[in-house]
Amino acid sequence: MNNFALIGAAGYIAPRHMKAIKETGNNLAVGYDVNDSVGIIDSISPQSEFFTEFERFQEHAWQLKRNPETTLHYVSICSPNYLHHAHIAAGLRLGCDVICEKPLVPTPELLDELALIEKETGRRVYNILQLRHHQAILDIKQQVEQEQCNDKHVVELTYITSRGKWYMESWKGDPRKSFGVATNIGVHFFDMLYFIFGNLQKNVLHYSSDCKAAGYLEYEKARVPWFLSIDAEDLPDSVKENQTTYRSISVDGKEIEFSGGFTDLHTVSYQEILAGRGYGLEDARHCIETVHSIRSARPQEPKASEAHPFLNKLV
Repeated sequence: MNNFALIGAAGYIAPRHMKAIKETGNNLAVGYDVNDSVGIIDSISPQSEFFTEFERFQEHAWQLKRNPETTLHYVSICSPNYLHHAHIAAGLRLGCDVICEKPLVPTPELLDELALIEKETGRRVYNILQLRHHQAILDIKQQVEQEQCNDKHVVELTYITSRGKWYMESWKGDPRKSFGVATNIGVHFFDMLYFIFGNLQKNVLHYSSDCKAAGYLEYEKARVPWFLSIDAEDLPDSVKENQTTYRSISVDGKEIEFSGGFTDLHTVSYQEILAGRGYGLEDARHCIETVHSIRSARPQEPKASEAHPFLNKLV
């Protein structure tokens, strides 16, 4: 049994990590969050210690190291994006391996810094890239790898996840903390595209605002117009009355169905990490470079062949 600490225990995604720790037969020893809305712990790991001040959490973690039975083995991180680097570094320096949500860090330079801390501490950083474990994604990847044709696939990515007014008041609405909508809600899709279709060859931004972004990505084996939004007004008329989220990924006009199968992907990710097959810093580099480039780009007038259809609504 491994002992885990969880940083960001009050966050939206934290219960999936708590569940994964429990379902892999491990112990959530201690949680930390500046917010104290963590009652979910009672149903998963009621014996866990909990702190709302990082200094007290860190001191407790050092005390646990004195006893081989209580020492921490892993630190899992679900904190806001802009705190990931500092929390990962703290976890490594506690002598723990670290499991962190996406995006690990905002820039390739900070990824290089984490690689140095890995060398200094002898510990590892693992990124949760759960779509790489989704069976529908694995099936498409296998199909693409077995193809003899050199023509590039035409892929269209659309993801609209409606958010209320609270979003812009939270850290997620502050680009200094979330790194913008393309990073915050798009990074796992960009990783998925790279995972299936190979290295990125072209990255063009067509539109960017606080609540939506659009552009064009070209990979070794695919051309991808993409559109991401948190604005309910962007939902297609056909779904507006019935749902608040619209996810569509099509390959050569054929829709990929992967709306299901997400429930246990964090547990699968933990199983792979604990078995020594987790995704590390270099596995995350490509999607970090992609979103960093998007944030740094200026929108360009799209070519007709590269424009996402939803762009017509924005002009």
